[in-house]
Amino acid sequence: MTRYIDISLTKRGVTCVAELHDDLAPRTCAAVWDALPQEAGAFHAKYARNEIYTLVDAFADPEPGPENPTITPIPGDVMYFTFAPWQLTPKSHGYGGTAAPKIDLALFYERNNLLLNPDFGFVPGNVFATIVRGLDEIAAAAQDLWLRGVEGETLRFERREGGL
Repeated sequence: MTRYIDISLTKRGVTCVAELHDDLAPRTCAAVWDALPQEAGAFHAKYARNEIYTLVDAFADPEPGPENPTITPIPGDVMYFTFAPWQLTPKSHGYGGTAAPKIDLALFYERNNLLLNPDFGFVPGNVFATIVRGLDEIAAAAQDLWLRGVEGETLRFERREGGL
């Protein structure tokens, strides 16, 4: 059975639908599905280009590990990254200190992305879903996020019951 999730920029009132890749990333899909809903402040990528994401407390035990990884996501890719506290503490990132691992749930809305962080190199992540409906709408909202700012915006991931 195909599973779907809704991904929303709540303040902007925009939602897209992503299909989980249970065949390509079964451990990651299970970890995310079991932890939904997840919602926290939205960010727009600084280095990766056309990405919006949120950081939530680590929720998988054990972590899924590398699965369907990439450093060159394409439009519509939905990804999972694990970050140790030391990876999020540089002042250039603007997150403040964190004492616990964080999960980065991200979506990519346009081409020409490269997951390279100048502080520690390439940052591969797990592609666990693909946006199948609403990519143009979430891309327009993400561009608005880039131009007008993230303040007060949240990114929400939740189960979609009943298919498309």
